[in-house]
Order: sequence, then structure tokens, then C-alpha cells
Amino acid sequence: MKTLSKPKLSMRDIGREIRAYIVISLGMLIYSFGWTALLIPAKVVGGGTGGIGTIVYYATSDAAGQGGIPVGVTYLLANIILLAFGFWVLGPRFGAKTIYAILFNSLSLTVMQEAFPPDLMGLAADKLLSAILGGGLAGVGIGMCFSVGGSSGGTDIIAMIINKYRNVSLGKLIMLIDVVIVGSSYVVFRDLPSVVYGYVTLFTCGTVIDMVLSGSKSSSQIMVFSPKYEEIAERVIHEVNRGVTILDATGWYSKTPQKVALIICRRGEAASIYRIIKEIDPKAFITQASVMGVFGEGFDVLKTK
Repeated sequence: MKTLSKPKLSMRDIGREIRAYIVISLGMLIYSFGWTALLIPAKVVGGGTGGIGTIVYYATSDAAGQGGIPVGVTYLLANIILLAFGFWVLGPRFGAKTIYAILFNSLSLTVMQEAFPPDLMGLAADKLLSAILGGGLAGVGIGMCFSVGGSSGGTDIIAMIINKYRNVSLGKLIMLIDVVIVGSSYVVFRDLPSVVYGYVTLFTCGTVIDMVLSGSKSSSQIMVFSPKYEEIAERVIHEVNRGVTILDATGWYSKTPQKVALIICRRGEAASIYRIIKEIDPKAFITQASVMGVFGEGFDVLKTK
């Protein structure tokens, strides 16, 4: 009986994984900065386990708002149960990235909260501006993690589990789940405006997450009219790793049959395709259009209710 050997990882796969962890690290640094430099000093509670950590921090602090349990510690403890559940439902690869993101984020939250002055940005008194800027930075960080299949933990894990089976906006899911967390901050602060600013943070964060994800997944449809379509197609397939479809067409003015190369790619790959076309046929006629959604192999998974 033959045993199937595990396929070896190619250099492309290894490079993709390394890039994913770098993106997660940068995203978590941005997320932590938004919380420790803006949201926590202004006493604005956002969503997720970061919001829970902020509530616990101020609930255990003295009158001056010092000496409480660090947000990073609560963040780590609150994520352990959700992490185990996410590992089971979403698979070991996702779980490894999530473990890394949670550990990295817990460390960065704790270090930044200890290292930064109480009001690093000088915006602690301006709750609205802190809520907008802090929520925006948190959204950028979470969106970066989502774009490479990672998660910052907490309600993000719950949102990704739901999104796996339902085609619902990740940003809106997170916002709905976190409404209760923000509302519960009233118990600690006894300040209704702070709760309202917390909801501003949620709205900003959810909107930015969707913007980051739609930008990273936006696609382009490129049509190339060139007599050297075969050479262009071969190089696009091997250098950009994108498929090419050759269509039959007829120039109505000249009544001449011709071939058209149709290429669907990520927006960031268009520049490489243009470079190939220019090198082969600088006189090629090219059209490019933005595509709202591309589903199938190499792109997004089609999800229906």
C-alpha cells in the first residue's frame, strides 16, 4: 500500500506565509497604537476584547486612572476561549495566525501602554477626535489582518466564523457584536457621552475595515487586442500566475478577424501585466475595467445564504 507524501511547500508559498505574518505584525502595531495613544487615554471604549480590557483597566484603576490591570493582559485572557473555538471551526492554519496575532497584540498593547505617556497625542480631552482617529487606526489594523487570513482575536473570530457560512460584511458583523460591549462601559464611567463616542469608534472601525478589505480584494478586467496575443498570454500565465482567455473578435471597420486576450487579475497585479504587454507589443490596444466581484479559483469563494 502506498502512502501519500505531504506536498512540499514551494518558495512562493513560503514567501506568501512570511508576507502574511509581516502584514499581521504591522496591523497589530497600528491597532495597538490606536488604542493606547488615543482611545484608552480619552476613556473611549471600542469593541472586542480591547474594549473589555479598557473597561477592566478603568474598573480596577485608582481615582487618577492609574494602577489598573493592563489592557493587554485582559485581552490575552479573554481571547483564550475564543481562540480555541476559532481553531476548531476555522482550521489549524487560521489558528496559527490568530495565535500569533493575539500574542503579538497582547505584547504590543502592554508595552505601549507602559511606555507611552498618559496623553501622548494630547487629545485625551477631545473624545470625538480620539474616537474617530483611534477607531480608524484600529480598523486599518484589523483589516490588514483579515486581508491575509488572520484575525486580531475576540469578536473578530466570531465574525469570521459567521462570514465563513454567510456572505455578510465583516465590518457590520463586528459592529453589531460589539454594541453590547460599548454599552456596558456606562457601568464603569457613568457617562453617557462616552458611550456615544464609543459607538462613533465602532462605526469608524467597521467602515475602515470594509474599505481596507474591498481595496485588497478589488479586481480588474483587462482586454488586450494584439497580434502577439499568444506571447502575451504565455508570459502572463508564467510571470503573473493569472489565467488568460482568448476570445474571437472581428474588427467591424476593417472586417478583419482577430483574437482578444481577456485577463482577470487583482488591481495590484495590473502594473506587471502592463509591463509585459509593453515589452511585447507597445502598440497593443488595451482596455481596463474595475470588477465588483470575482469568484472562483484564485479569487473569492462564492457564498450564498
